[in-house]
Amino acid sequence: MHIGSGMFHRAHQAYYLDKLNNKLDEEEKEKENSGISRWSIALGNIRDDVGDILEVLQRQHCKYTLETVDSVGDRQHHVIKSIKIIVPYDQDGKHLVQQGAHVDTKVISFTVTESGYYYDVNLQLVATHPDIQHDLKGGCKTIYGSITKILRERMKITGTADSRITLLSCDNVRKNGVVFKTCYQQFLEMVGDKMLLEWFQANTTCPNTMVDRITPRPPADLVARVATLHQDFEDRAPVMCEKFTQWVIEDNFIIGRPALEKVGVEFTQDVKPYEEAKVRILNASHCILAWGGTLKGYTYIHEGMRDPQIKTMAYDYITNDVIPTLKAKTPLNLESYRDIALDRFSNPYLADTNQRVSSEGYTKIPGFVVPTITACFQRGDAPRSSIRLVALFFVLLQRSYQGKLPYIYVDAVLTKEMLNNIFKATDPVQAFAHDQVLFGTLKDNAQFVSLVHEEVVQVNAWLG
Repeated sequence: MHIGSGMFHRAHQAYYLDKLNNKLDEEEKEKENSGISRWSIALGNIRDDVGDILEVLQRQHCKYTLETVDSVGDRQHHVIKSIKIIVPYDQDGKHLVQQGAHVDTKVISFTVTESGYYYDVNLQLVATHPDIQHDLKGGCKTIYGSITKILRERMKITGTADSRITLLSCDNVRKNGVVFKTCYQQFLEMVGDKMLLEWFQANTTCPNTMVDRITPRPPADLVARVATLHQDFEDRAPVMCEKFTQWVIEDNFIIGRPALEKVGVEFTQDVKPYEEAKVRILNASHCILAWGGTLKGYTYIHEGMRDPQIKTMAYDYITNDVIPTLKAKTPLNLESYRDIALDRFSNPYLADTNQRVSSEGYTKIPGFVVPTITACFQRGDAPRSSIRLVALFFVLLQRSYQGKLPYIYVDAVLTKEMLNNIFKATDPVQAFAHDQVLFGTLKDNAQFVSLVHEEVVQVNAWLG
């Protein structure tokens, strides 16, 4: 079962499983299949915030078209059929719990976005958040409340069936399996359910994963373009993404898994080198392009790549701060990874918007950027290129507060009170640099605070 029917899941995990099933079908025809079982997806949501996508997919018998496009505009189309069950949404999570507790469900994966984990830089669950407070009282607005309801039902079948389950985070979060497991254990401790906590620790695994595929919001002409393919169904829920894709998974499944290594998924005992490169190089530089591009008046990510100054900011951040930090700890060619990432951002056919990428800075800064800044200070370097990224976010946040952005900035962690604490302060930059949620112990580093002040001045001068 997968929780989160958004575009990324349908461009990534559902794509891989569909590719695997197609390969197994081919092997069966050629009598090369050694009895490997087929896996399928039951798809549901914990929030009613993705429109009527579940109903649309249900009408289409769970099928949809995935369009991939490369940097020269070559488009390819795949009909994805790996989703077999649509789990209807309801506020109490009744249907989701029923499917999640079913004995045939062996893996529960989820994409709830970076902000859906509600943790701070110290890996502590933000218990004061209204959504967490709601779920501590028995609700299911978050992944923690929803998984709690599911696991309580699975616990009931222990002894009569194999109730073990793998819980697989597929979000752009460093150490996403560790983050989920740590915060979920804190959640159960707050709830006071010792029995479920012990069951969870004994009967689940939470592998780390690294996922990668740029998946913008579908362009307005996608439905019409797909309609020209003359398929055997009218597709009202197509997805578009880049051709590039990657999935690395810690091989730690408690009760079986799909043989995804047959279709290019890499299973490993240590995801860290891959996720560190991806999160610090690709995700963080994506933010530079989105935040810097927005401030310069651009709409799309690829427009920022055409701006020499913004492109240089991204290149310098990776080259000056990230690569020296990771170089000794990874088998990957980081210079090549940098160049490939920046080339992917240049794809004009994706039409990926700055608005989409700009969101959730209060989760992205701690997860994508703070570890690099901290490492630079530890080795005696002044991470100006990284702090330039922080300054871009400050100015973006300031303009959002002033109502001067061309779109509404979205951040699940950020509250109105937090914004007021910054921008009603005598020195907003000082208040921002001392934000515990964003920067943790860096807020007590005088050099860091000073550099934030300097870089905000530089960003404002650059904007004119």
